[in-house]
Amino acid sequence: MDKINFDNLPSNYSVCTFADCPLASTCLHQLAYYELAGRTDFLRLISPRLCSKDEKCSRYRDNMPQRYARGFTKMQDHMLTTQFRRFKILMMSRYPRSTYYALRSGRVLLSPKEQNYILGVLRKIGITEDLKFDSYEDTVVFDE
Repeated sequence: MDKINFDNLPSNYSVCTFADCPLASTCLHQLAYYELAGRTDFLRLISPRLCSKDEKCSRYRDNMPQRYARGFTKMQDHMLTTQFRRFKILMMSRYPRSTYYALRSGRVLLSPKEQNYILGVLRKIGITEDLKFDSYEDTVVFDE
């Protein structure tokens, strides 16, 4: 695995100190511990009682990059006007107007879960072809 880019690591990201955990080498909370310990004075520590030191650990976060997408402006070209109107209504029933436009333009990354939701909306409005998002990037996202 390539070295993790910690540029987007929040200074208040929760860390785990269990270096002896068998998942430590791939857990973002453990890897973040060493990164944040070297650059901040205070750490937000996950309570040891929440960590099970095995594959069932509820706090485990895999360090493998995931495929995120940016934007879906090109999808409109493949929709009829009535389909696009319905698509927009369905999208705005889930996302506020400003969020919808930020996602549409690509200013905000679309997680794999959000991508699946959008592709589901496309199927719901009758789009059968495999439409692609404007661009893709593989990245590690530091979520709790």
